[in-house]
Amino acid sequence: MASLSKTSVWRRFSSTFTSKPTPSKTHLHAPIPDSAFPKGYVLTGIHAGVKKKPGVLDLAVILSTSSRPASAAACFTRNAFKAAPVVVSQQVLEQNQGRARALVVNSGCANAVTGKQGMEDAWAMVAATDALLEPNQGQKSQKETLVMSTGVIGQTLPISKILAGITSQSPKSVDSKSTLGSGFEAWERAARAFMTTDTFPKLRARTFSIRGKEYHLAGMDKGAGMIHPNMGPPSGQLHATLLGCILTDAAVVPKSLQSALTYAVDRSFNSISVDGDMSTNDTILVLANGAAAEGSAEIDEQADPEAFELFKQELTTFAIDLAQLVVRDGEGATKFVTVSVDLRRCSQGRIPYFYLRPRKDSTLRRRRELGTYPRRNRFYSSFSTSRSYSCLCFLHPCRRHSTTSSSR
Repeated sequence: MASLSKTSVWRRFSSTFTSKPTPSKTHLHAPIPDSAFPKGYVLTGIHAGVKKKPGVLDLAVILSTSSRPASAAACFTRNAFKAAPVVVSQQVLEQNQGRARALVVNSGCANAVTGKQGMEDAWAMVAATDALLEPNQGQKSQKETLVMSTGVIGQTLPISKILAGITSQSPKSVDSKSTLGSGFEAWERAARAFMTTDTFPKLRARTFSIRGKEYHLAGMDKGAGMIHPNMGPPSGQLHATLLGCILTDAAVVPKSLQSALTYAVDRSFNSISVDGDMSTNDTILVLANGAAAEGSAEIDEQADPEAFELFKQELTTFAIDLAQLVVRDGEGATKFVTVSVDLRRCSQGRIPYFYLRPRKDSTLRRRRELGTYPRRNRFYSSFSTSRSYSCLCFLHPCRRHSTTSSSR
């Protein structure tokens, strides 16, 4: 039998594949009223020169201006190779016992797998941003800035450009070009500075009430590829990139804020996937500056569980909204799929999450959704035979749980 030519083989292969155009996502971003954003924050996004294309925003600076101490919490990647910004932010939180007043983010370079130089650069970003803060009760030596980076892995930061960009936002600087603000334009600039392969800035805000007092939540995140997060709190062993930050003007005890965030992330960001690849930089941060809580004590899970539960649920639903934006913007994604499992119908309700998530990310399952893989026997078989040990937590047996993914 004559062998097939390369051209004929390619024609046979290409005839079985039809690419689908990615739907427009412009409707997912719209202006937000200034009144919807939390009080006591100023922020901006600028072009520092990390990205080569002129004018593209690549550096975000976020500062709390509240007179009250700001609580901070974070969930970081469990990837074995943790980027320098992840390590530095974890250390800042540990040193300050869950307090921080600022965040600096660069896109275009992940500062991952960069060794000693990467750590020094991340700490330099912290120091430069700390200098923008008003003195906090004489504690000038305290590090109060968290740092995040996203972009190309294995390259060092153009740190001189980044530090110059941060310094330019100081009103005390001789060549100050500060664009810090608190309205929608400032929030949108910061959200755009997070972006890498994202097609739109992922920004949301909402208002909520606890016992008649009005508070605000606003957040931004980024991610379109390398999305398969598995994040946890900064304490304990931590096993490019999804980044996100949520800001609120409520007052919350640091330990309680971390508890609420861990709960929210497990039900939002840790339940999404685009391509099954976990990043070295995945980080979700929350700042609570108490600017709208004058005369009110900080929300405490132990002292006031009712108020804490209300805040926790608001944070969780908000995190779910942000997480779904990442899935909808998945690289090449044409479908948005939610997998729901009612554990009350399962044997004894003890179905571990590591059985559910790999099935959501299965290539067989994704082809089934797109209508290109009709063999049901193999599809159902994948649910009963595969295991993943990436997550060891069990889902609550009395609740309905969902995981979300995108398909190409």
